[in-house]
Amino acid sequence: MIPSFAFDPRRSMSFTRTLLLATALCAATTAGRAADEPDLARGAAVTVIAAAKQCFADTVDVAGLLLPREEVSIRPDRPGMKVAEVMVDAGENVTAGQILARLTSPEGGSVQIQATVAGLVSASSAVVGTIASGKGEALFSIISRSEFDFIGQVPTRDLPKLKANQTVKIKVIGTGELDAKVRRVASSVEPNSQLGQVVVSLNAARRLMTNSYARATIKTGESCGIALPLTAILYSSGGTVVQVVRRHRIETRRVEVGLMATGRVEIREGLNEGDIVVARAGALLREGDPVRPVTSSADKQ
Repeated sequence: MIPSFAFDPRRSMSFTRTLLLATALCAATTAGRAADEPDLARGAAVTVIAAAKQCFADTVDVAGLLLPREEVSIRPDRPGMKVAEVMVDAGENVTAGQILARLTSPEGGSVQIQATVAGLVSASSAVVGTIASGKGEALFSIISRSEFDFIGQVPTRDLPKLKANQTVKIKVIGTGELDAKVRRVASSVEPNSQLGQVVVSLNAARRLMTNSYARATIKTGESCGIALPLTAILYSSGGTVVQVVRRHRIETRRVEVGLMATGRVEIREGLNEGDIVVARAGALLREGDPVRPVTSSADKQ
């Protein structure tokens, strides 16, 4: 027996209304997409990059001078000795026990002046015919083992970051870059300048000169996170922002920046790894503008 169903006009009308509503929504969505497509086609082509992770060294930059770590003065034991012969000049390296000069006494005897340490002869007052004194100016000054220290002045705010054995890069005019380590950090500051002293040990085979000006970069730590080129950052009255591309449109996003190095900046808050960002942000791009993103050649690599 075939069951029969009674026709319910109310149910039929409800179904019809639902079908019409769904059709209208579909048509509106299609129309919206069609309206967006011309806008996107007219959007400006912008170079974009993907936010990626990078480590930044936290550093303190210091200016200062190179000074001998230990300087030894060489004088005769007896007064009234005359310089008869000079074997070395300032600027020469000597070994411990090497003869530096020969002196004669009024009685006719002679004495040899020897280096008590190995190192660099930093100064010499020895001139043939002059009288050498046991208390006055030294005949020779020797920088023990040719070792120098970098002496720098550090602002109070940076002193707590420094400690012994931190890695240092020192640039000396005419010498280049040298590797070094922090040897000592002052426990107090000069009251007028509010600067504290840092002493850095140099381990250089190259010849250095006393009182040479130098700059030191002291590594105090490291921070790893999201990074962008500086060109992607905009500084506005509302804060620091970047221009993110989402669904082919500009989204202005506020970020917190941190350390900087080699033309790139650390982004501490506001971005996730992989976010697509305009490589050269500018005021011509505004919130919601349609764009055609083009991946930069550097990002492709």
